[in-house]
Amino acid sequence: MKTKFTKAILFTVLIIFTANFYGCGYNTLVTLQENVNSAWSQVENQYQRRADLIPNLVKTVQGSADFEKSVLTEVTDARSRVGQVKLSAEDLSDPQKFEQFQKAQDQLSSALSRLLVVSENYPQLKANESFLQLQSQLEGTENRISVERRRFNETVQTYNTEVRSFPALIMAKIFGFKEKEYFKSTAGSDKAPDVNFDFEKKKTN
Repeated sequence: MKTKFTKAILFTVLIIFTANFYGCGYNTLVTLQENVNSAWSQVENQYQRRADLIPNLVKTVQGSADFEKSVLTEVTDARSRVGQVKLSAEDLSDPQKFEQFQKAQDQLSSALSRLLVVSENYPQLKANESFLQLQSQLEGTENRISVERRRFNETVQTYNTEVRSFPALIMAKIFGFKEKEYFKSTAGSDKAPDVNFDFEKKKTN
């Protein structure tokens, strides 16, 4: 009889604990964190797609006579740096790692933007079907990166709001749910790159 009574008490306590556990937002935190991870994977997919396009783009541009070598070097170096900076879903709460990742990606974006601007001075490139296809794919990928970064930020905002709200913040502290970092706008990203390139002078040299 005593054993049955003890089991009944334990069962009741378990039910109460489970209800309170759920009510304090643990399951919600898990769901929101998985949403952040899913959004992050989409960002990574688009960044990887861009990185995969670059070798063919550089190879095509190299076939153009007298193309600015410094621009190509900038792109290849920036792509190399991107490959060295890895960021896992577990690192999304690390401000330093996140900043390093964004800085490397933004530098590659800047280098690619400069390459496309300079390419306007080469009629043979503008008439090259392979280059035009790669340019179109790259521009489309840049747009998708922008879209996925915005969606990621929106998902992070929802998650961070929950982490900082009562009573979920109690569960967040107990189980180590930390706020995630946001992508930030790069200074001057709304302006076209300043390219000092005198094509007519170059043709006469």
